[in-house]
Amino acid sequence: MELDLSPKLAKKVYGDDGGSYYAWCPNELPMLREGNIGAAKLALEKNGFALPRYSDSSMVAYVLQGGGVAGIILPESEEKVIAIKKGDAIALPFGVITWWYNKEDTELVVLFMGDTSKGHKPGQFTDFFLTGSNGIFTGFTTDFVKRAWDVDDDIAKALIGNQKGKGIVKLDANVKMPEPKPDHRKGMALNCEEAPLDTDIKNAGNVVLLNTQNLPLVGQVGLGADLVRLEGNAVCSPGFSCDSALQVTYIVKGSGRLQVVGVDGKRVLETIVKAGNLLIVPRFFVVSKIADPGGLSWFSIITTP
Repeated sequence: MELDLSPKLAKKVYGDDGGSYYAWCPNELPMLREGNIGAAKLALEKNGFALPRYSDSSMVAYVLQGGGVAGIILPESEEKVIAIKKGDAIALPFGVITWWYNKEDTELVVLFMGDTSKGHKPGQFTDFFLTGSNGIFTGFTTDFVKRAWDVDDDIAKALIGNQKGKGIVKLDANVKMPEPKPDHRKGMALNCEEAPLDTDIKNAGNVVLLNTQNLPLVGQVGLGADLVRLEGNAVCSPGFSCDSALQVTYIVKGSGRLQVVGVDGKRVLETIVKAGNLLIVPRFFVVSKIADPGGLSWFSIITTP
């Protein structure tokens, strides 16, 4: 059976007044399951807080809109608290714990794309929350929590049960959150909109590559990434990934025409792509894009660093 390669939009999974979490479903985009790729978006309103969590997958995060603060705890490391803004890419290896907070009026939107080959469900991320109504400690009895933290009954019950929210909550404006530290950003994030260009073609477009040289943590994630920006009516010539990597592409801005050619020179996809679309090109298939007059930008991961 031929796979449906047509680009898809994310659908809301959960959320409330603090923000929402969206994901792409393998049932609608079969290449997610086929390629063991997960993709999701986090959108936080002002004072929205994404509760601390870890995932069953390594991934790359990319800030699509707004600015905020991220807390990142790598295994056997101190917590890094960093300011994030539009264009930032962050590598998140296995075992990393993260939280996200937006204190600005503009909505903060973060894209996540990653490898689910070691996850519980092919093509989907599974998050484990440290707190909230579905937090991991809600499953332990009070006696276990008391002994783990050496606290009394009341404190144990408070630790388990005080946070009634699920996944995302809206904090009171007076809540004091950890302040970002400039030195914590080094090695944790790279702003693709400000980084030196790897390719720059006059009146056509440019490319910024995310790799082990400019963000060493991608080596632990096992993924590479790039941000490509085409000027109006420019073309990205037909090409394929020669190291058998899948190309997973999210359209950040603009629109354009896209064609994919597969085995025996057969065109397997011809479509219009627009902001918010996600598509996956199979191994060795050849893809080309032509921007509409307003230009076209996309952020991609490939399944090799």
